[in-house]
Amino acid sequence: MASQKIIKNQTLPERIIMGIDPGTNVMGYGIIKTQGNKAALLVIGIIDLRKKADHYLKLQYIFERVTQLIEGYHPDELAIEAPFYGKNVQSMLKLGRAQGTAIAAALAHNIPITEYAPRKIKLAITGQGAASKEQVAAMLQKVLKIQDMPKQLDATDGLAAALCHFYQSNRPVAAAGAKSWKEFINRNPDRVATGEKG
Repeated sequence: MASQKIIKNQTLPERIIMGIDPGTNVMGYGIIKTQGNKAALLVIGIIDLRKKADHYLKLQYIFERVTQLIEGYHPDELAIEAPFYGKNVQSMLKLGRAQGTAIAAALAHNIPITEYAPRKIKLAITGQGAASKEQVAAMLQKVLKIQDMPKQLDATDGLAAALCHFYQSNRPVAAAGAKSWKEFINRNPDRVATGEKG
């Protein structure tokens, strides 16, 4: 009976999720460790590409830095923000290359990749698809209990992609409009009824 109890009390497996907000000047990233319905911040930051004038050197640097992060934190999955459609075709092309380079670094390490539209990420984090970057950052700070938030919103956007993936993959089947309940449950596990009275 004792061994059964130990098996029952075993914790759910940990997962490490890396999130990336692709960019050609600044690329944001965040890595979280998750267990059950809880997530904790491991690292958040940016890959600053502004001092590199040559576009191809930027791509090389993205590949090298993303590879370093992967080898340092060993993420199980990568969530990446999909480029939004802008008016400038040249900028879109460069942004797509930057995103593809980050994806290639993950593929080189056999890491599964999921792409999320910016609106879907905002909806998962704040409950509003049209939320501002500042609102997303404020919600991340609250949910993950982050003391010192980075000033760069590219960093928090990368972290938001990781947390969005955690929400989506933790409860893949959900009724329409259930996203806010998921957030409530994630933040308040002690307030969820288990079916036991008393």
